[in-house]
Amino acid sequence: MTRRVVTNMSLSLDGQYAQPDNPIDMSWVLPYAVTDVARDHLTSLYEPATTALLGRTNAEGFLGFWPTVIGMEGADPRDQAFAQWLVDTDKVVLSSTLGAAPWERTTVADKPAAEVVADLRAAEGGDILVLSSASVIKALLAADEVDRLAIMIFPVFLGGGPRLFDDGLPAGKWALAGQAAGEHGTLSLVYDRIR
Repeated sequence: MTRRVVTNMSLSLDGQYAQPDNPIDMSWVLPYAVTDVARDHLTSLYEPATTALLGRTNAEGFLGFWPTVIGMEGADPRDQAFAQWLVDTDKVVLSSTLGAAPWERTTVADKPAAEVVADLRAAEGGDILVLSSASVIKALLAADEVDRLAIMIFPVFLGGGPRLFDDGLPAGKWALAGQAAGEHGTLSLVYDRIR
């Protein structure tokens, strides 16, 4: 069985994944990321995955924060479980500037995302989960290498900023594989690529 490439991204209601003036400020996500629907959404994605695929910037953010959640007093058990999975799982970080990985169980790859995915698909394992790394997800969408597209939609307009879906993506159909609505109007959508 071929390994699935599963991508996960949070989007504003007006279609952006980051603020126009400060792309690394994710404070707009925080009120919604701690909802039950968001936590359950992430749990459903990482449990069948055995590899995390990240861009360098996202890897620095994720791997700088999530390990601190393990054993944190009062932390939601789902957050602690995801943090433990992230530490324990194999990670591949796409980077042309990182010489060696400062994180355990991490390989640095200085190749196009589609080539890295081809190598990962050829190996044994579960899903390959791309966690909120927009540059990696955009490259994989352009190469038609995404099998499952998971999106959290948060009910806020950012009024501008980068978009996940650029013009010129390969035409294709998707089937709804899961949906859930939660507090604050948070929406989880999961689509599978029809091939």
